[in-house]
Amino acid sequence: MTHPSTHPARSARGVLASDVPQPFLSWGILMKHQAETQLEKPWMIYMDERDNRSTWSYSVFIDVAQRCASLLKSHGITRGDRVLVAGHNHPDTVVAYFACWLLGACAVPLNMTEDNARLSYIASHCGARLVLCRSEYRSRLDVATSNVDVHIIDVDTDNNDPAFYNHVRAFAPHEWPSETTDMRWDDCLIVYTSGTTGNPKGVVLNQQNLFADGMDIAQWHGITHEQRMMCVLPIHHVNGIIVTLVAPFTAGGSVVLHRKFSTHRFFSSIINKEVHVVSVVPTMLALLLEAGADGAKLLESQFRHIICGAGPLTCELAERFETAYGVPVIHGYGLSETTCYSCFLPTDLSATEHHSWMQDHGFPSIGVAIPCNEMEIHNDQGAPVPDGERGEIVIRGANVMSGYDASERANAEAFAFGWFRSGDEGFRVLDEKGRHFYFITGRLKELIIRGGVNLAPLEIDEVINRAPGVKAGICVGFENNMYGEEVGALIVPNDGYSDVAAILAFCRSNLPFHKSPKVIVFTDALPVTSTGKYQRNKVKHLFSEWTNSQFRK
Repeated sequence: MTHPSTHPARSARGVLASDVPQPFLSWGILMKHQAETQLEKPWMIYMDERDNRSTWSYSVFIDVAQRCASLLKSHGITRGDRVLVAGHNHPDTVVAYFACWLLGACAVPLNMTEDNARLSYIASHCGARLVLCRSEYRSRLDVATSNVDVHIIDVDTDNNDPAFYNHVRAFAPHEWPSETTDMRWDDCLIVYTSGTTGNPKGVVLNQQNLFADGMDIAQWHGITHEQRMMCVLPIHHVNGIIVTLVAPFTAGGSVVLHRKFSTHRFFSSIINKEVHVVSVVPTMLALLLEAGADGAKLLESQFRHIICGAGPLTCELAERFETAYGVPVIHGYGLSETTCYSCFLPTDLSATEHHSWMQDHGFPSIGVAIPCNEMEIHNDQGAPVPDGERGEIVIRGANVMSGYDASERANAEAFAFGWFRSGDEGFRVLDEKGRHFYFITGRLKELIIRGGVNLAPLEIDEVINRAPGVKAGICVGFENNMYGEEVGALIVPNDGYSDVAAILAFCRSNLPFHKSPKVIVFTDALPVTSTGKYQRNKVKHLFSEWTNSQFRK
């Protein structure tokens, strides 16, 4: 793999990632700086599911992270090693990430809502030497790592984790790296994301990726040492990690970390915890509207705007939400492969300009490229297309990943023509100030994105085709106003078979609910190309009657 500092897809506007000015050469030195300057200022306010609150100052949090780094080192973890983190939204998960980054090690978050087969694949594929595992997940991790040589450290599960933190505090704080030690190109995060094939791909991000994207996000949204963000997204995903942990930490700001998203606590938490900006996915906007969440006092508070991306946002949903609550939705776009966001709507647009970009072009604009990267619209030969014409969204810059872990073929495809190819279709429009505003219109690849979570069609296909009465079948991601997309199944049944309930039950017993088909449509033949490839996007219309449906377990 080409070194990430010189890879052509890591340059923007002719400037290599290695030449981008940066105040810190390592995450550890940033931590040292914040420990010395922020002191007892609140860094993280944690709210559990029962609304119990615990507050971590910069000095206490960083001290615990230093000691956790020493714990990891005592188990042989050094610079370049990989550590699995089996947790959820909780301070100990954040401590684990920061401890890894201080050491120059690489954190590999596990999504514990996934099935054991996926967890086992990731544990085997990533080559981790150690797992930090919350006790409630220990039995699953024992199964998932049964064929992998890793050591598991339990992280206990009550609110303040006294046993784990008492154990950590027995270690001396890990020393800071040298001010001159360049650790920017050290791998620090591997996020496994589904593609169009069954096995997930490990997106490898380095410390410089985090600095580039995190600092740009903070600057774009006006996050300073006086600003507070709120995290309601899962922190096993880049959106939760980068937008609402990395960005405010680089700026010396603070964050309210929620165990889970809650419609009835969302606005009250923003108001009572003095939050300025929160990041969500479109499904959360729909859920807040459906619940009739009370945001009456929002406009009297310090709250400024909502960041929204990571899934299909419709003009209609954006209009309804902004009308109901009176706060702007700053739409954006990015992928795990670009650390997180690559573009946003400008935050200084007038109300009229904002409304126009969100409503007047058939799709809400995803905005303008952030400084650390550049964007283009290319045809399938890697050549730019004219403004207004549809093509593939491509990105290059300092926030583009090092590559997919141990996947030469996937990297060759992803980085063809010297850009990262997103697989998403879009177009761009030039405004009167000479800025290109981008729009996403769909996907060239047949990935399903439900509620901001990527789903691999082939994984679901395999289960559908084992279901009773199924002669042949494929999953189809169809438009849904609650989750952006939902999962349906187009099935050629065995002669006379019509038991939809049995097929759905089989799928739900073999897949997590979010991956399971919610609707069955029977057909005489599946749509295929001349070479036999399924054409899922051509049959989405068959599921149009369920656009407004919400499916529950």
